Amino acid sequence: MAENRVSRVEQGQPKIRNVPIAVTPEGFWCCPSPVVFQKTLKSQKPLNKPKSSSPPPQISVHKKQIPLTEKKPMTTPISSVVTYDDQRTFTPVNHGISAPIVPERVSRPKVEHMPRNVAIEYGAPGTSDMKLILLGKQGFCVKLSVHKKVLLEHSCFFTDKLSEQESSLSCLEIDDCEDVESYVETVGFMYCKEMKQRLMKQSVSCVLRILKVAELIGFHSCIQSCLEYLEAVPWVGEEEEEKVVSSVLRLQGEGVGVTSVLKRITSNVCNPPNETLSHIMELVLKSNEERGRREMKFTVLKLLRENNSLPSYAAPADICSETVYTFCRSCLDSLLSLFKRAAEPESIDNATDSKEPVVKQIALEADNLSWLLEILADRQSADEFALRWASQQELATLHSKLPIVSRYPVSCITARLFVGIGKGELLPVKETRQLLLQTWLQPLINDYNWLQHGCRSFDRKVVEEGISRTILTLPLEDQQSILLAWLGSFLKAGDNCPNLQRAFEVWWRRTFIRPFADAQGNVLHSDSSGTSKQQD
Repeated sequence: MAENRVSRVEQGQPKIRNVPIAVTPEGFWCCPSPVVFQKTLKSQKPLNKPKSSSPPPQISVHKKQIPLTEKKPMTTPISSVVTYDDQRTFTPVNHGISAPIVPERVSRPKVEHMPRNVAIEYGAPGTSDMKLILLGKQGFCVKLSVHKKVLLEHSCFFTDKLSEQESSLSCLEIDDCEDVESYVETVGFMYCKEMKQRLMKQSVSCVLRILKVAELIGFHSCIQSCLEYLEAVPWVGEEEEEKVVSSVLRLQGEGVGVTSVLKRITSNVCNPPNETLSHIMELVLKSNEERGRREMKFTVLKLLRENNSLPSYAAPADICSETVYTFCRSCLDSLLSLFKRAAEPESIDNATDSKEPVVKQIALEADNLSWLLEILADRQSADEFALRWASQQELATLHSKLPIVSRYPVSCITARLFVGIGKGELLPVKETRQLLLQTWLQPLINDYNWLQHGCRSFDRKVVEEGISRTILTLPLEDQQSILLAWLGSFLKAGDNCPNLQRAFEVWWRRTFIRPFADAQGNVLHSDSSGTSKQQD
């Protein structure tokens, strides 16, 4: 049976409250829950309010039966007393160990004038030989009845403090205690043989607070138990992970072994990141499961973009471009081989070595190249890809020999390149832009109707803007030859052809209006110069 008693030292009957009790082989210790602390703060009376002369109301005393879960029954009843006292009979000793004092701190009333304080007893009843006073926020005070021997055995801080005082010292005060509840919990661990079981009931944030107190008082066995807990428990969310890592790294600076916890975020394996990235990309590119490969392509692209957003001083070395171009060469070779196979008579329905139709294999390789191009464009490294794609004359020649249903995914790559050039995401040289338009613009025009109706990701306005801007980056003579060829296709196909009228208008003004305007301006300038000379 355990008896929990909360009494107020005033005239009248004591007030009884139940608080949680932890039973250990050495005895017991009890820690009021946060609700008890909060209720105490709310129930405090103003310091300057005079006491009523009338006696307090009579309150009956209740005792709660609590079954013990220990296998060995205890022969002596265990009681825990948590009291709210108005007076003290000890002399405080001020030794602050908590966080730095906040400037302009509100003055704390003297301990003797505290209206109330919580008293907690550790170990077997009536055996404590020392009082530990915790002065918290808002003038809240907790008096702990502890054993000097226990403090000396577990805490370097208390060993130093008590060695500085007389051996008969019976009271020690901790001023400016920021987290009284965690302090009480941490001191209680000194009376537990199995800290792990006690920590299992706590949350990660609570254990981090206990770890902080244990660090302050030099409670090494508690620090080790907290680290073992943090190594085993899942960390929920990035914010909690950052809190754990920052707390553990602080301990690492003080020479505490924290390697097991930090292994979650660091590795000692000498595996170059380039090899790991290459392996991941290879798995994604070779996957034939549509949903899985689509989701992982999105995930890898998103993570690479996060790396790109890091500041220049924090960004990792470029481990990506060379790896991506290696896969680009492989995909281009595979795509050309598939086009040759598909261009053979009656080969469209034949199966490849992997028992997949040629059409599906072409779509997969084209999708792989589009993904790799997206990665390179995000890293401003796609100029070489544009040159490689513009140089695929054989692939462009075979393009016209295949049915549109099997070839149109290739035109998506061409469209993405034009969009990238139009947006300035890649800046290939003039010769590459000319070659790209000469090689792939007509195949794109041939597939344009299918792209509009059969490709969900195709944005006609964006693509047309990209093509127009790419054409207008060329010399005026090249603009003319390309736009006149486009005009013939547009007048035949209409909406089934890219609408490049804006580019046509710009070229028109550059060809027919600007020279006349420039000449007119030169004439006016020469006339004004002659007039000014005559006046002089």
